Parts: sequence; structure tokens; C-alpha cells
Amino acid sequence: MRRRRRARELALKILYQINITGEGYKESMATFWKSHKTSQPVKEFATLLVTGTMENIAKIDEIISKYAMNWQIKRMAVVDRNILRMGTYELLYLPDIPPKVSINEAVDIAKKYSDPKSGKFVNGILDKIHQMELAKRVESQMKPRLTER
Repeated sequence: MRRRRRARELALKILYQINITGEGYKESMATFWKSHKTSQPVKEFATLLVTGTMENIAKIDEIISKYAMNWQIKRMAVVDRNILRMGTYELLYLPDIPPKVSINEAVDIAKKYSDPKSGKFVNGILDKIHQMELAKRVESQMKPRLTER
């Protein structure tokens, strides 16, 4: 298994643990890493995903809620919700990762860890987030240029 895929799966497990136990993310990661040995690059990327997701969770949940038509985030399956959170974090905060890679990885992980229909669910929401948030970024970058003239 590729390193980044392994890191994403471990990050999902940590996010799931946080939701189930109610522990803080730093405590959950410390507990998790005591019992899950892995290479340093995998651990570092998983830690980045968990930390970034949790530190931006309010904004991430707001964005997911905006594009998840007829779905309240608290009513989503815990696994799906955390895959969406992690995927949204990648799309919004990790510009060095191609959006298609982030979306495809999230879909594949959803198929593996959740319901067979979850892949389509995750794909639909992350694709909307990617399209709409990218459009907003492009628009905000264009505004200063338009007003300069």
C-alpha cells in the first residue's frame, strides 16, 4: 500500500476515535500512535491530516453542510463524515495535492471502510466543494485586477 493511502486510512481511524471517545485530538493521536507503529513519513502525513482537519473543523463542517444537500453533518455516518472532513481539508488547505487525487482517495477509502454507496456520496459532495470553492478562489483573485483598471 502506498504511503499516503496508508496515512489517510490511519488518519481516518484517528478521526473516528476522536468522534467515538470524545477525547481531544492531541490525546487521541498520542494514544493511537502508542499502539500503531508505522514509518515516519506515514505518521507525519496522517498527523498533518488529523491536526489540520481538527484545527479547521468549524470551517470544514460549514462548507460540507453547504454542499451536502438534505444532509445534516451530525446525521451522517461517522466514517463518511470524517472522510468528507479529511477530503475537504485536503482540497482547501493542501494545494500541492491535485484535487482529483484527494477526491479519488476519499472515494476509495469510503468504499473500503463504509457502505458501498458511500463512494458516490463522498464523490458528489467533494466534487461540488472542489468546483464551487475553486470558482470562489478564482473570482476573488480576479476582483483586485478588475478594480485596478
